[in-house]
Amino acid sequence: MNSNTIIELLKVGERINLECKKAESNLPNSVWETYSSFANTDGGLILLGVEEDLKETDFEKRFTFVSVKNPDQRLKDFWNTINSEKVSSNILVDADVGVCEVKGEIIMWIHVPQADYHSKPVYINGNPMKGTFKRNHEGDYHCTEDEIKAMLRDASDSGNDGGLLTGYTLEDIDMNSLRSYRIEFEHCNPDHIWNGNDDQTFLKNMGGYAINRLTEKGWLTAAGLLMFGKGLAIRERFDNIRMDYIDESNLLEGSRWSDRLTYDGMWENNLYNFVRQVTPKLVNGIKRPFRLEGMTRVDDTPVHKAIREAVINMIIHSDYLINGVLKIIKKDNGFLFANPGNLKLPIISIYEGGHSVARNPRIQQMFRMIGLGDNIGSGFPTILEAWGEEQWRKPDLSQNEELHQVELKLWMISLMPKECTEYLKKLFGIKYSHLDNNSQIILGTAYLENGVSNARMQSVLELHSTEIGHILSNLVEQKMLIADKKGRWTRYYLNQEYKIEPEQYEISDFENSDKKFKNETDRIIFEYIKVNGFITVHQVLDITRITTNQGANVALGRLINAGVVQKVRQGRHFIYQLK
Repeated sequence: MNSNTIIELLKVGERINLECKKAESNLPNSVWETYSSFANTDGGLILLGVEEDLKETDFEKRFTFVSVKNPDQRLKDFWNTINSEKVSSNILVDADVGVCEVKGEIIMWIHVPQADYHSKPVYINGNPMKGTFKRNHEGDYHCTEDEIKAMLRDASDSGNDGGLLTGYTLEDIDMNSLRSYRIEFEHCNPDHIWNGNDDQTFLKNMGGYAINRLTEKGWLTAAGLLMFGKGLAIRERFDNIRMDYIDESNLLEGSRWSDRLTYDGMWENNLYNFVRQVTPKLVNGIKRPFRLEGMTRVDDTPVHKAIREAVINMIIHSDYLINGVLKIIKKDNGFLFANPGNLKLPIISIYEGGHSVARNPRIQQMFRMIGLGDNIGSGFPTILEAWGEEQWRKPDLSQNEELHQVELKLWMISLMPKECTEYLKKLFGIKYSHLDNNSQIILGTAYLENGVSNARMQSVLELHSTEIGHILSNLVEQKMLIADKKGRWTRYYLNQEYKIEPEQYEISDFENSDKKFKNETDRIIFEYIKVNGFITVHQVLDITRITTNQGANVALGRLINAGVVQKVRQGRHFIYQLK
């Protein structure tokens, strides 16, 4: 890490992942609290030798650089301490710590990655209950006992759903649910030896029933009760959990929902029943194109499969030992899936795929045996691929560390819908057309999602937080976005009161535009290509009032005939560039 990198991070980096400390002559004790909080949250960077005034917005006033004295000794002190009993686990390597000169002052930097779930909680002073910290928009905070217990549970690969529930027997199983499941199981696995088992043995083989080896008595496991239990027994043992499905699509005037499934005494509210009742409701209305495999019609589509995957992901990753709601909301333009618990893996690893750490592996296996739930580590990529094929907005996976809730939003709308582009052009005028593609996407996301954050745009644009920070900062400087700062967290909103200023032109602009273009549409297309390097037929529809591909081709044809634009093949598609 060098001086330029540090200054860039200070200017546009995510504040929640950055901590500045003065540390002139020694290592402040608060370093270890921040080390714990970064390790237990999303990681971050500690800068020693930098004072920050959070109230200031001007860079020169906000940060004061004060050299770390005797940096070699400070490095030695740091490594000696982190390898001692001061901290529960050293998750750093040599390359994570160093010193460099910034504006003539010696700065010590410490990069703390997010700890693997096996290593959490990372705590200090030998006491997890008093020495475990996490990070929020206000800084480091002491974890509650429930948060610490949740991390300790998650550190085990055995999952949360295998615990014996003393006193809960087959009398607490809803036999209609189990019978329905066994019919599905036999259909998917016609030759399986378990088909001949009695119900108790079948549940035992599936991980829903187990024997206490000390007492030799058998009881249901958490997986068995949650999956097939009677609603009353589940609510008695897991009174902290609710299941809720709300359909907010096709609403009549004055209605809050068009359909709802919740605890109303009309169904046995176990997980199996919840999935079987909700899934058909979610996919109802989604187009099923006619497709044959041999002589058999196949009604399933990647979108149907992705929606089922989202439901199962929510179920198998929920933490049923904390307060929360398994909530699914169907909207006109997409879906929301929410479940209690924090993510065990970093969000970037989940987007990449190939990783799977189910909090409830027995429940996961039960669904997988009836064809629900993808192979290990491929579930979320299945959703991404299906949404990508439809050219819909990229799914948004996020978590709220303080509420202990994970949300997955699936939009069934394009990345930049026409009504969105038209609104932004009306709000910002020609200045919008001059923006680069990434800036336009950020503004579009702010419009469609009622605000954006650096973290959200990282997943949409697949850029580093610093690169996103530069774009966001530029849009704020141009007064197109408004930054709403809450402590160390910033969210950005469209400036709805933006005033379009008269466009300033160079003489060359008039030479290029007025002499060549006979109408406004051609000029807009030309200006767009100047800024972005090329344009497609689809983009012509986005930035002009043209509504058909034929009309776009006519406009592009005029520019080609005028010798201004050329048509270039790019793979299977054509783009249009300046000649």
